[in-house]
Amino acid sequence: MGAGIPEQRAGQDAPFLTVAEVAERMRVSRMTVYRLVHSGELPAVRFGRSFRVPPESVDRLIESARYTGG
Repeated sequence: MGAGIPEQRAGQDAPFLTVAEVAERMRVSRMTVYRLVHSGELPAVRFGRSFRVPPESVDRLIESARYTGG
């Protein structure tokens, strides 16, 4: 990585996750993540042409989608 900048692992104290990191974390395709972002189900920030997702947004989406039976 860059000089003096420690490498961070996906989701460990990173302020934002890339679409690829979110897809890996949720075990879905990147296209699924893009659909969630474009539909507004997954809040994201746009930097230039790319999206970054706050880790807590992913956690909230997973929690809201949790199946509890019944």
